Amino acid sequence: MTTFVDRVVLHVAAGNGGHGVASVHREKFKPLGGPDGGNGGRGGDVTLVVDANTTTLLEYHHHPHRKATNGKPGAGANRTGPNGADVILPVPDGTVVKRLLPDGDEEFVEDLVGNGASYVIAQGGRGGLGNAALASPRRKAPGFALLGEPGEAGDFVLELKTVADVALVGFPSAGKSSLIATLSAARPKIADYPFTTLVPNLGVVTAGDVVYTVADVPGLIPGASEGKGLGLEFLRHVERCKALVHVLDCATLEPGRDPISDLDTIEAELAAYGGLEDRPRMVALNKVDVPDGNDLAEMVTAELEARGLKVFPVSAVSRAGLRELSFAMAAQVQGARDAAPAPEATRIVLRPTAVDDSGFTVTRRDEAFIVRGAKPERWVRQTDFANDEAVGYLADRLARLGVEEALWSAGAVPGAEVVIGDDVTGVVFDWEPTVAAGAEMLGRRGEDHRLQTHRPAVDRRREREAIETQYEEFDPFSDDS
Repeated sequence: MTTFVDRVVLHVAAGNGGHGVASVHREKFKPLGGPDGGNGGRGGDVTLVVDANTTTLLEYHHHPHRKATNGKPGAGANRTGPNGADVILPVPDGTVVKRLLPDGDEEFVEDLVGNGASYVIAQGGRGGLGNAALASPRRKAPGFALLGEPGEAGDFVLELKTVADVALVGFPSAGKSSLIATLSAARPKIADYPFTTLVPNLGVVTAGDVVYTVADVPGLIPGASEGKGLGLEFLRHVERCKALVHVLDCATLEPGRDPISDLDTIEAELAAYGGLEDRPRMVALNKVDVPDGNDLAEMVTAELEARGLKVFPVSAVSRAGLRELSFAMAAQVQGARDAAPAPEATRIVLRPTAVDDSGFTVTRRDEAFIVRGAKPERWVRQTDFANDEAVGYLADRLARLGVEEALWSAGAVPGAEVVIGDDVTGVVFDWEPTVAAGAEMLGRRGEDHRLQTHRPAVDRRREREAIETQYEEFDPFSDDS
């Protein structure tokens, strides 16, 4: 059964915003007391938070779909709908977030390092405004409300890259797990067969005043960078380490293997993986407690030192050379920490909108005109197109923003096709320029005279109301009768 997962595909969806409500205050002797429709609640967010007690992405491997709750709609008497509940997803330290694109590529989004680091992976939609919030001196009783905005959704890849100071790399059964068990309090699985370690193990080592972490990376074999063995799956755990320690087996019984050839093979795989050329290296010649292993270590030490490598003959069984190795690793870690730039406080950067920034763009594509911008796209999403007055309100807002002037400048003519939004979720209009805008153009509540669409049900209702009005005005006992 899988107990360690360091890469998952997560499907997330934030909550939708609640709809605003169109309501009129009513009480005895006050049949029309003014608009009192409340706003809709905000949809819940989906947030990733680094948790020190989380060490694997196994939970999201079994349950990859996560969704926040929706905001509730508003109500009369100026009651705002409750907000949706946020979803907090704990992730291990060192989790890399990437967006999964439709073509299968991955786009880097965020690198979560440090306990408590967080990132909102999907933001909840805004709640729609009720008609009380839309009232103005010129539009005293709006007969419409704004819809809630849909929450963000998407597919993301979470990759765990172990945050460790030193990485132990080497062939299977080289003794990496034994070394980390002896140097620290970690207790990885140890056995006398290859690929005993199936997951990276972390151990905390104290050498003098320096405390650092050591990662035991599962065994590498030739072709690991191309997907053979377990190397490709776990080479990413070496990327954050400050130093690499080659653990070379001096007592191997496999034909054709020796410490020098093992070192060359592992270095070739690290070079093929890329990005690790600047990491300092050290060599631990393991299993020198075996007589043949001690002899072999003495034979290859000179050649390894000639390559500029620090060599430490060690034994996890007799603990020989472990103190020297641990202090050498501590010196490398401390040197890397001292050379690192001091962390700077987060600077607050203000980016005011440019004076000539209209907030939208108009581009022409064949016979269609494409309008893109955060405001117009959000306004379209929040418009109830079944309500004529709401559509007229949208036209007023777009006109005030300058969209109509931009369409004129781009060459649009009445009846031209206008798309607000992208190719998937955009709304298509047959553009009719607004002659005038404002409350003086409004008819009855819920209607707008600028929209001349034929609606048979409305026509029949108006004819019926006209007949009823004539019948009520007729008095059979009047002198005129």
